[in-house]
Amino acid sequence: MKRFIKISKPSLVLLFVLAVWGCTDKLDEPELNNNFAGGTDFTDSSGMLLSTVGAYEAFYSRGWEQPLIISVRGDDVNSGGLGDQPEFTEMDKFNYSKDHWMVNSLWENTYADVISAHTAMEQIARYQEFGSDEEIALGNQYIAEIQVLRGMMLFQISQVYGDVFIPESSDTELLLEVETLPTKAEVMQHVSDQMDLAIPLLPEMRPNERTDLKGGVTKYTALAIKALANQELENYQAVADATGQIIASGKFSLYPDFYELFKTPGKLSDESILDLQYSDFNQGEGDRFAHLYAPYGSVNWTPAVEGAASGWGFYEPSFKFIKFMLDRGETVRLETSVLFTDRGIAELQTDAAYSDLPSFMTNVTRDGDKINDFSRGYFSSGKHYLPSNQLIAGRTAYGSNKNYNVIRYAEILLMYAEALKQGASSSVMTADQAVNLVRERAGMPALSGVTLDQIVDEKFAELAMEWGKRYYDMLRLKKYDELSYDGRTFTEDKKYLPYPQPQIDQFPVLDN
Repeated sequence: MKRFIKISKPSLVLLFVLAVWGCTDKLDEPELNNNFAGGTDFTDSSGMLLSTVGAYEAFYSRGWEQPLIISVRGDDVNSGGLGDQPEFTEMDKFNYSKDHWMVNSLWENTYADVISAHTAMEQIARYQEFGSDEEIALGNQYIAEIQVLRGMMLFQISQVYGDVFIPESSDTELLLEVETLPTKAEVMQHVSDQMDLAIPLLPEMRPNERTDLKGGVTKYTALAIKALANQELENYQAVADATGQIIASGKFSLYPDFYELFKTPGKLSDESILDLQYSDFNQGEGDRFAHLYAPYGSVNWTPAVEGAASGWGFYEPSFKFIKFMLDRGETVRLETSVLFTDRGIAELQTDAAYSDLPSFMTNVTRDGDKINDFSRGYFSSGKHYLPSNQLIAGRTAYGSNKNYNVIRYAEILLMYAEALKQGASSSVMTADQAVNLVRERAGMPALSGVTLDQIVDEKFAELAMEWGKRYYDMLRLKKYDELSYDGRTFTEDKKYLPYPQPQIDQFPVLDN
């Protein structure tokens, strides 16, 4: 069962009416799903938009546990579920259970959304049978957008489980006939190929430049996912080519304030390539579309705005990450990434090398929220934190109205730089230039003759706690020793989560 908050039905109808009449001009309002019933008039091409926004709704509707499962095993973050979700804590230590409900939830809900994407594409194709040339072309764009969302979901599910299904239609019965699972490499190549099909059909603009579906998929979203898939394949020339096209477009730039990038001012900035979008619709009560951010928050805080709810303490920046950042002389990226407690600071200072800490490392954020000590952890994630003074008046849920970053331009620059150091070639810019753009925003000195190790470190500093990007880099680069830290022991056979037992029971091919 999905665990997310949906807009009420009256508002859903209103949003669909607005979508049909082209009035979707709010910055961060996703459209919601349309369930097709008998008697659908496929000669009314406005239904294509409803199918499309239904696919977006499915993609945005992440259960709270899903991003955590994808990302918790890296050395940048620790779990905090002990006493509530002990198997989640064990997962962080590379001890897996195929019976854990979270393991099944990620698989089941991701595939449900992939099937929803196929349903939407098939519905659009029905409308195209009766459409004009212009309507057929618009339908092709919508199908391409949905292909991109589907591609991102297959990319992530394969990162987590390795060899997985590649559905080709909404008919789930066909999966029962699969005799051999596609390998992870085959999944990644499929994703890359799908992006090639989608790219020519998509708008050549930033997501925040779209006026029909603000923040929706564009050509550059597809290029970014193509680059990610080819990075997993270690096809670094393809990575350089795809990221180079994004850079050469001149359309993207780094949001100047790293701290605010992950908060309301940074929503759908020129750095955004793919976000999960959520909204309180600029109102303090009533309809909202939201992700449950409570798992990331401190269990105990004194918010600057009285009444703002606290969190669950399930997601904690690691001591290893914090020490790594201190050793580099990081300031704004460390302050942004970590919410400190007095207990965490005191524990750091038991190591003589960290007895003298910078003044920004305090349990009071620059927005005045006080992060009190709590038993589940020493720290909380700052990237998933929305200051209480940025909540819309009347809203109290932790992180309400906050978007969830998926792909940022900073990652594109660093992927490009790594690809060059892995042997690819490109004349768009040098690896030094790409890395130094990211470092400049962070207030870090420029590098000359940047090495692969320095780029990997830069990705650690920039992308920590974002969708397990650090963990999957360590797998791809076979830096397994980095994952054996603080009492954890990682071995190569622990790369992937086990297939969930309920899925094995349904699909015997998973037990081969």
